[in-house]
Amino acid sequence: MQQMMGVDEPDYGHLLDDMALDERHSVPARKYCQPRVEVEVGFVLGADLPGAGCTEEDVLAATAALAPAIELIDSRIADWRIGLADTIADNASSAGFVLGPARVPPGAVDVRKIEATLRRNGEVVAEGRSDAVLGNPVTAVAWLARRVADFGVRLRAGNIVLPGSCTKAIDVRAGDRFQADFTGLGRVSLTFASTTSWGGVA
Repeated sequence: MQQMMGVDEPDYGHLLDDMALDERHSVPARKYCQPRVEVEVGFVLGADLPGAGCTEEDVLAATAALAPAIELIDSRIADWRIGLADTIADNASSAGFVLGPARVPPGAVDVRKIEATLRRNGEVVAEGRSDAVLGNPVTAVAWLARRVADFGVRLRAGNIVLPGSCTKAIDVRAGDRFQADFTGLGRVSLTFASTTSWGGVA
């Protein structure tokens, strides 16, 4: 993803309550500028993380569960010609997210070796593994905890953390249905509403 976005270091944004999407309801693609989807292993925190000095061990101890996730990203900059400053200004391009139903204790899987497959309308469009995220998505969560601590922010129990995409981002078209399957975590889906055209008689 860093190569795709033209950046050479991690960045981060915020997941807000009104960005949470529901598998049961389709999303209007026209609501977004240039939507794309990413496949991620979600972390559901069961305890607060320390700030400065947060380690991977701290993350694993504080994580109540892992969950299959799709993040919806978007950009107001034409053709996604963005750099690091652009993603920071645009909330790391984050526009929405959905979690699948599974909640798996982190000790039940090897977090570095979760295989992920993304299908669009039944066709495989991306495949990857969780260690594409800084070698280990747990490393990314620990980095985030330390980074936001510089601004007086803590990651708290109940927070959801999406550590980064296992695959390249895939463009969204109206009417698309995405399904992401994860070894050991189950699946999650996200559907975009078809655009309806109306005609009239003058």
